[in-house]
Amino acid sequence: MNKELVALGHHLAGSAFGWLSEAAPHFRLVPDLPATEVDIGDSIKPLSELALAGSLAVREGVAGSREAQIAPEIVDFAWREFGCGSLLLAMQRRAPGETYPMETYAPFARAGRRNRDLDELLVHLAGLRAARVPELMPNRLLAVAGAQRIIGLPQHIDRVGALARTWLGGRPEPWTIDFLTAYAVTHTVFHVTDWGAHPAELPVPLQNYLHRWLPAWLEVYREARQWDLVGELLLVDLCLESPSYPVSCWTDLAEAQRPDGLLPYGPLPAPRRVAEAFRSCYHPTVVAAIAGTLLVSRGITALIHTPQAAGGVGVGA
Repeated sequence: MNKELVALGHHLAGSAFGWLSEAAPHFRLVPDLPATEVDIGDSIKPLSELALAGSLAVREGVAGSREAQIAPEIVDFAWREFGCGSLLLAMQRRAPGETYPMETYAPFARAGRRNRDLDELLVHLAGLRAARVPELMPNRLLAVAGAQRIIGLPQHIDRVGALARTWLGGRPEPWTIDFLTAYAVTHTVFHVTDWGAHPAELPVPLQNYLHRWLPAWLEVYREARQWDLVGELLLVDLCLESPSYPVSCWTDLAEAQRPDGLLPYGPLPAPRRVAEAFRSCYHPTVVAAIAGTLLVSRGITALIHTPQAAGGVGVGA
């Protein structure tokens, strides 16, 4: 770790948040649309991921002046779009067995935005027998458990058992990984560690496995210029107790970012106009905002504890 890498993280996050702020109108929900008609994938997911980026920047508290202003504004914007929780409340009432309203609520709870009626409903639902037997894939169980922890709900999910049943938990032959499985791995790590807040909760054997094979996976997807996945894999490194900080990968990711802050999804160039680029590029740009934020946070911590590294060459360069 060195000061130059921290500066790279600041630029990566600041530029990404700038683009996301400009793109905010495209995250808006259709006004006055009933909860039964809101599209989860096209409407709820982008807005919740925008809120996630803002909430993590607020949590880490290491943003530069630009991000420090934009991050809470983004959270507040998304919170207003959700009717300060009223839309999520309506969606949860309509489908009490679904978990996405609660998962969407979690970043807002992290940032201190609460809805009393939704809190009461979620506590009630957490006490039902149904809450103990959700029909979900293991990494999705970890997502639900993570959201419950952030919100402060009772914990019924066997997180250790769920983690053991994930692809990562089995520590398979590393060459069997594919594109979609790689995303499952990244999200398993994000949910277990709460985006790096609790790195020690990822078992040591899995951390060792990732330390050994992340460099190979990063090389494959960096060569393919799959920047969205490269950003997520770099985030996984930051969620470990001892990140490797692969400088060359971070440099390539930063070079792939456009001057306006947009990070393209893959090798194809993105449209210049925000309206045309939004649908395909909002997610990698959210990833860039989070990755840059956590790189700064973990990097500053590393420099404080090992001052001699400030002028040295980063690990993994």
